[in-house]
Amino acid sequence: MSITIKDIAKLAGVSHATVSRALNDSPLISDKTKDRIKKIAKDNNYIPNYSAKSLKLDKSYNIGVFLSALEGTSPSFFYSSIKGVNRLMKERNYNLVVKAIDDLNGDYSIVNSKHYDGILVVSQKIQDDEFIKYIGALNIPVVVLNRKINIEGTTCVYSEDRDGAYQAVKYLTNQGHKRIGLIKGKEGFLNSSERLEGYKLAMNEASLTVDKKLIASGKFDVISGYKGMNKILDNNTELPTAMFCSNDEMAFGAIKAIIEKGLRVPEDISVVGFDDIEMCKYITPELTTVRREISKIAYSGTEILFDMLDNNSNKEFYHTKVDCKLKIRQSVHRLNH
Repeated sequence: MSITIKDIAKLAGVSHATVSRALNDSPLISDKTKDRIKKIAKDNNYIPNYSAKSLKLDKSYNIGVFLSALEGTSPSFFYSSIKGVNRLMKERNYNLVVKAIDDLNGDYSIVNSKHYDGILVVSQKIQDDEFIKYIGALNIPVVVLNRKINIEGTTCVYSEDRDGAYQAVKYLTNQGHKRIGLIKGKEGFLNSSERLEGYKLAMNEASLTVDKKLIASGKFDVISGYKGMNKILDNNTELPTAMFCSNDEMAFGAIKAIIEKGLRVPEDISVVGFDDIEMCKYITPELTTVRREISKIAYSGTEILFDMLDNNSNKEFYHTKVDCKLKIRQSVHRLNH
């Protein structure tokens, strides 16, 4: 039989209320008493009864993580987002509930304050705004991750994807490349349009023509990068000397397609990705890419959400930007001219 708060109170020689407050880090209890009670609880394998606790405090101890859609969300992006959130969830003994907004089909009735104490929206498209406004109207603390949002009073943590893409393509132009292709991300995702704009900005700044025949659509996965690169290789007699891919998975697919055509990376075609997932350092050649700290974005957003919960307030609003940074490795070749 598991130990209870009453048992801990007897062992510590204090009241039930003191044990409860100590385990919940109440400022009314001294650090010395907290440490002693927590040690007794740990030594006796105390397991909190969150169901009873949630009923008593009218809390669910659930944090919802809502992604725009599972289709088009790359596995590495999903993993990094959840990893960043889960670090704090475990520390705070909250449950993590993951859902896709698209799967709700516009019926948001299951989302309410009885089911969720707070919500993180990993947003990738403007259509998510309807869902975000719905949560705001319920006064559930919400933080939007992954995109800058202009809904009044809404907190967001995001990266400047346009600037990251600009850095990548500017680096290619500085290395002497003029025929620079692009594999775009999933249609309708704001990350995709932001990276496209960054690509165009760097090309225009270098007075280079954006050749539509060197641009292919992708879906943020390896296979679409592979297909997109093959399309560009098959449809152009004058090949690109460099490719910017809107994420690393598509860059991996592009590299496979290039090699299968008997070409070399980077000697014949240089390749740059976006995100800097772990695999970038373990392929040959190591991938030059834009580092976007997805896990840091998710962790920072979760910290802000818990600040809202701790202060019982949804009135402090933040727009927090996490900078992108180019990581130069081996997949780009400098042209002599």
